[in-house]
Amino acid sequence: MTSRLVDAVTFDHWNTLVFEDGDMGLSHMRVDAWAARLAEEGHVLSSDTLHSAFNETWQAFIKDWHSGVQRSGADAAAHALEVLALPITDEVHAELIELFVGVGDRAEFGVTDGLEDTLQALRDNDIRIGIICDVGFTPSTTLRNHLERRGLLKYFDGWSFSDEVGTYKPDKAIFEHALGTIGNPAPGRVAHVGDLRRTDVAGALAMGMIAVRYSGVFDDPAENGPDATHTISHHAELPALLGI
Repeated sequence: MTSRLVDAVTFDHWNTLVFEDGDMGLSHMRVDAWAARLAEEGHVLSSDTLHSAFNETWQAFIKDWHSGVQRSGADAAAHALEVLALPITDEVHAELIELFVGVGDRAEFGVTDGLEDTLQALRDNDIRIGIICDVGFTPSTTLRNHLERRGLLKYFDGWSFSDEVGTYKPDKAIFEHALGTIGNPAPGRVAHVGDLRRTDVAGALAMGMIAVRYSGVFDDPAENGPDATHTISHHAELPALLGI
């Protein structure tokens, strides 16, 4: 009989637990919300103009993310408004920031294939389960609420979201915090599952954890970081891989 290799498993959030629909994703929702509100103020902007401003904001966020500088969704919205440089009141400015951050409350993200069955298998074998997530423009409260609505949050014993912990992967601090939320298992007895080499794989390896790269949504190119201990393309592969 195969003995299990882990006592706990942590999961990345974006493109590991859930993913965005490209046609109905958050960026499109933000564009629609801003276009409608700005039109009420007499500023008729094309979708291309708004997408361009949001893309410039996203590139600025990526730069800060790689540098470990924390930025919130409100910071991103304020940056986009600076890019657009529209003559609007402070009240409208505040409303647009709220719309930008709040669209996630109405979003329904896709759940990755085989996830719930895999979480149940881990739970049935007394494996502790956590989340380690680098938050972008949508706050952790919204992300957890979505998991709750989909009946998935109940499987997790703890979590670490960057907007609450104050640091991004691959910083050891967010991994250490996550392990603390699930009972402080020995890192060598924990697998971390995520899609990104720079953050998920490198961070897990630096902790002495088993790094499992999940390629089912995004297959991160080799030039972006180190190889994982294992790579899977479907969550159903995970239990057997870990001796469960």
